[in-house]
Amino acid sequence: MKLSVIIVNYNVEFFLEQCLNSVYAALKHVEGEVFVVDNNSIDGSLAMVADKFPQVTLIANKDNVGFSKANNQALRIAKGDYHLLLNPDTIVEEDTFLKVVGFMDAHADAGGLGVKMIDGKGNFLPESKRGLPTPRDAFYKIFGLSRLFPRSKRFGRYHLSYLDKDQQHEIEILSGAFMLMRKEALDKVGLLDEAFFMYGEDIDLSYRIVLGGYKNYYFPDTRIIHYKGESTKKSSVNYVFVFYNAMIIFAKKHFSSKNARIYSFLINLAIYFRASVALLNRAVKRLTIPLLDYVILLTGLFLIAWQYQQMEEIIIPQDLLNNGLPIYTLVWFLSQIFTGGYDKPLQLVKNAFGALVGTGIILMIYALLSKEYQFSRLIILIGGAWILVYYLLSRLALHFLGGETYRIGGSKNKRFVIVGDLEEVERVSELLRQTKSKVQSVVYLSHTDAKTDDSFVGTLNQLDQVIDIQKIDEVIFCAKNMSAATIISKMSELEGSKLDFKIAQPETSFLIGSNSIDSQGDLYVMDINKINKPANRRNKRMVDVLLSFVFLLLSPFYIWVFTYKKKFYSNLLAVLTGRLSFVGYAAIHHSSNLKLPKIKRGILPASLMVENANLDDDSISRLNLIYAKNHSYLMDLKLIFKHFKQLDR
Repeated sequence: MKLSVIIVNYNVEFFLEQCLNSVYAALKHVEGEVFVVDNNSIDGSLAMVADKFPQVTLIANKDNVGFSKANNQALRIAKGDYHLLLNPDTIVEEDTFLKVVGFMDAHADAGGLGVKMIDGKGNFLPESKRGLPTPRDAFYKIFGLSRLFPRSKRFGRYHLSYLDKDQQHEIEILSGAFMLMRKEALDKVGLLDEAFFMYGEDIDLSYRIVLGGYKNYYFPDTRIIHYKGESTKKSSVNYVFVFYNAMIIFAKKHFSSKNARIYSFLINLAIYFRASVALLNRAVKRLTIPLLDYVILLTGLFLIAWQYQQMEEIIIPQDLLNNGLPIYTLVWFLSQIFTGGYDKPLQLVKNAFGALVGTGIILMIYALLSKEYQFSRLIILIGGAWILVYYLLSRLALHFLGGETYRIGGSKNKRFVIVGDLEEVERVSELLRQTKSKVQSVVYLSHTDAKTDDSFVGTLNQLDQVIDIQKIDEVIFCAKNMSAATIISKMSELEGSKLDFKIAQPETSFLIGSNSIDSQGDLYVMDINKINKPANRRNKRMVDVLLSFVFLLLSPFYIWVFTYKKKFYSNLLAVLTGRLSFVGYAAIHHSSNLKLPKIKRGILPASLMVENANLDDDSISRLNLIYAKNHSYLMDLKLIFKHFKQLDR
């Protein structure tokens, strides 16, 4: 047997299915076997593989044992002359395996091989070819010198950026996303080091292959798509710690004691530097506009108070203004938060409602104050008008100047082009309209060079013209009609554009793509995320807090109705502190194929929406879906009061 393909999966069912489709298309030209090692996924991956790919050798771990150990489980029993470690969030071309096996057969000195990788927007991924991360090169990478001088042989060694990405090269480090290795080399140098849980293991094994007397090669004559970021979010603080700690393990293993200490110092410096930058960046993004709003609102109120005193020729005690106006501003500000004025997408009606609610609350507070603290009801009314006008005008400004993030009503409606045959493009078009995506227009493009139906606006070789004329935002390729090689070629031709790309797999209800190499890949499925929208999350939490507080306060009057009184109190305290919710999903005894939004575990299950004690798992799964898709706080209230006596369960 020539080739053993090993894929480690963790909760990326849809990407895994797409990957396996491409793998088996490529194995038509090479004798091979496929292993999927699942690290205790709960998203339906196991059921999908068993159902759609029964020929796969499936290893189902009961725990997440990490990338190295999971790969080694398959490597120990693989029979191929060559072993390929492949990420589940990849797509290979139909002739990828034929070409890489041919290269390895022709180069007896080759211990390992990596290929040209592009991301979900068609952009070249620099980690396709890497040098050994020595302390010096790591320093240049950590502090940005490699990015500033990519063509420099001194500063660009980390990603070998000075080497032509379209030429074959001898390299030192392979990417774990596509890591082809000669079995003979692995028998000599050993398998992946299980001291690495995730990250760094590919660097370690690549280096050991070189130390074992073999060469590693970069082979650009075939390409793969790598939807970088699916199994982990690479921009997270956690990723920074995990990745750089892996580098420390590598340094201690392979460098001299002195160099390892230097490397560890640099890495630790990088960890805290990058983590601090990530946290600061997150805080700035979240707090800049709210803080700016508060300052501008407060400044406006002081100007209103000053102008009022000038017009009325009165003097309001400065201490009263200094204490009262910041409190009033805070009330208006909090009203905006709790009425959804800071939710995305922006909605002006929420800002208007927040201004009115805040004004009403302040007037009620004002009426309760003693005369010595009441300085002017007119200032409050004018202030309320100022708050309303400010939020409306500032949100309009953000809409026009702040990009997609601050667009009123959410991202703009997109223009799509779907490439395939007529039957498949119509199926995908209908799927697209059932998802949460905003559709302005959809045009069809024939996947051949012939326009076979009047429904098509053109042919595949006119894709760039159609994109320009129709002002297309997103291209969807139908994998049923188009080869992976053709799709990758078209994406590469449009590298650097602002287009988004999706791929529709045959006989599936999802479209997969990725808008950024640092973000999780986009997934278009039926919209079941209503329960996780900011306003609904907030309302659900407010119901939980208010009811748990009221129930605790009044419990002496009705506690006798509960059989398990201690459990009732512990449940209420858990809800109040946020560990539980009053209502949550009903438990099922199998992995559902539906990726429901995550919510807190509930005291009461959503299955109580129907009066049936003998529901099977499929029925419970559908009820969970209905709850997620149609959730409102009124639904929770109805279930809570209808099944009040079960709050001790």
